[in-house]
Amino acid sequence: MTQRICCIGAGYVGGPTMAVIADRCPQIHVQVVDINQARIDAWNDADLSKLPVYEPGLDVVVGRSRGRNLSFSTDVSAAIAAADMVFISVNTPTKTKGLGAGQASDLRWVEACAREVAQAATGHTIVVEKSTLPVRTAAAIKTILEAAGDGEDQRTFSVLSNPEFLAEGTAIRDLEAPDRVLIGGDDPASIDTLAAIYAHWVPQRQILRTNLWSSELSKLTANAFLAQRISSINSIAAFCEVSGADVREVARAIGTDSRIGPKFLNAGPGFGGSCFQKDILNLVYLCRHFGLPEVADYWESVVALNTWQQHRIARLVVEKLFGTVTGKRLAILGFAFKADTNDTREAPAIRICRDLLEEGAQLAIHDPKVAVQQMARDLQQKAEPQEDALSGTGSWAEACTVEEAVTGADAVLVLTEWQEYRTLNWMSLAPRMRKPAWVFDARAITDHEQVRAAGLTLWCVGDGDV
Repeated sequence: MTQRICCIGAGYVGGPTMAVIADRCPQIHVQVVDINQARIDAWNDADLSKLPVYEPGLDVVVGRSRGRNLSFSTDVSAAIAAADMVFISVNTPTKTKGLGAGQASDLRWVEACAREVAQAATGHTIVVEKSTLPVRTAAAIKTILEAAGDGEDQRTFSVLSNPEFLAEGTAIRDLEAPDRVLIGGDDPASIDTLAAIYAHWVPQRQILRTNLWSSELSKLTANAFLAQRISSINSIAAFCEVSGADVREVARAIGTDSRIGPKFLNAGPGFGGSCFQKDILNLVYLCRHFGLPEVADYWESVVALNTWQQHRIARLVVEKLFGTVTGKRLAILGFAFKADTNDTREAPAIRICRDLLEEGAQLAIHDPKVAVQQMARDLQQKAEPQEDALSGTGSWAEACTVEEAVTGADAVLVLTEWQEYRTLNWMSLAPRMRKPAWVFDARAITDHEQVRAAGLTLWCVGDGDV
């Protein structure tokens, strides 16, 4: 029976996942470790509103378990040595240089974790891949661990794949009531050990067992299929805009088909987050590596259309504002890649804002959860006012309120579907703007009648009537 779990990586997956396991399994001590001292300090902060990951409900779950059977530390080796089971939940970004640059996953941190486990583990240790990994990564981890177990200390290892299927913004709900838990491996006893942990709150019929390679590929495939739906509906949205159709009506019509279903049919500025693009590009790389260029081209087109959608929205803003945004103030509402998270990785707002900055726009960016320092890192430009608005150099600044953002603005761009943006009082906001003023609703969440009644011109994604 598992008594101590160590999770390497205190990010968006490791932190929430381990918090829920600790909450549901009070008899198991769960320790989350990370080499980032500031991140661990934030997890240990007495003020639960300062957790490094914003996720609805996470503060409550952490509050129940932290100090009881959930702890956070930077002492990685000690946590591994004490653990019966070690989860690897570190970042696997796309490589930026070398073999496979731009598509293959950078596995340096996964390998470093495997070597750390190989050095520090004691007795029999079950190593669980939680990070999203290329197919057959487990083989590399096994090789490293087996080399460490060849000595006289009788250490043994089992490697399992247990991919996460979380949606940011609903991660706690997804963890507490998952569609399925997937465990891949070739050691039935180890699979049963991990399954027994989830069985404390997940019905056995929803705990799926596969081999290692099927489990690793299932994660990539799930994200690829979901992203494909988003790119598909966005392609139809563009056609709706030029044909007079309404993409929401089209989505409702096709979504009632039981073979298709209604989920992931909301047109918008495209997908973001840490997984979709990275995982598809990984799949593209693997398909080319194994001699399947046509399959690779198909999945690569999903990413290409997503990028095109974001550039298209930025170009459309420029075209509607008399062909130039140089010196014009544009209010950006939403910077996170989706509502209910502070995650900005691959956020559509980044590419759209960069395009507008390149055109010389003056951006006022508001987001209820994203810190200004994160915006600066993503935009690769410091926040600072532009003294000469007509210089042609784009600039941006944080707006603490929506009212501050729209004051003096020529246009408002709604880029994240935060609840507070759905209920904006456009009658009070419109007088603050410079006329003629536009609202570009890239999420289709505004009150269209109120926007028009306030004297603003509206563009809404996928609506051919506006």
